[in-house]
Amino acid sequence: MTAAGPAKRDSQRARVYAAEEFVRTMFDRAAERGLPTVDFFGARLTLPPEGRFGSVAAAQRYVDRVLDLPAVRQRWTDIAPLRVRPRQAATAAHYENLDGTGVIAVPDRDTADWALRELVVLHEVAHHLCQAEPPHGPEFVATICELAELVMGPELGHVLRVVYAKEGVR
Repeated sequence: MTAAGPAKRDSQRARVYAAEEFVRTMFDRAAERGLPTVDFFGARLTLPPEGRFGSVAAAQRYVDRVLDLPAVRQRWTDIAPLRVRPRQAATAAHYENLDGTGVIAVPDRDTADWALRELVVLHEVAHHLCQAEPPHGPEFVATICELAELVMGPELGHVLRVVYAKEGVR
């Protein structure tokens, strides 16, 4: 329970994660082939390049740049500070709000470099920009799609929307 009442059930969480895993796999396969063009549900799309970070400090610099983008500042006008820190557990990244400051915790390169990639970090930034409950509900999904589109391009926004719909995410 929260101070405002019982927390809403995060019923879409598994579907959101499954959709995003599918998208990350698309990016990985395109990178393996060295070709950013993919066949996507009958359409040919060129995926934008996806940033990979060599350290938690590099991920912090990326987050700072994302939150300073004019389009992001215009869309989300009251952005609280956001810090990136290393996380010991290698199986997950997460977002938390500590007294008004957002914190993204990601495994570092020594434990799990899967988390030091742009798509994972943008997911956590979207949590910072969307404090709605449940954490992976429709408001969050709209936020991650819009953020990805603003930062990485309209192709990624389209891909996320289609894959979320395929997974039954609202």
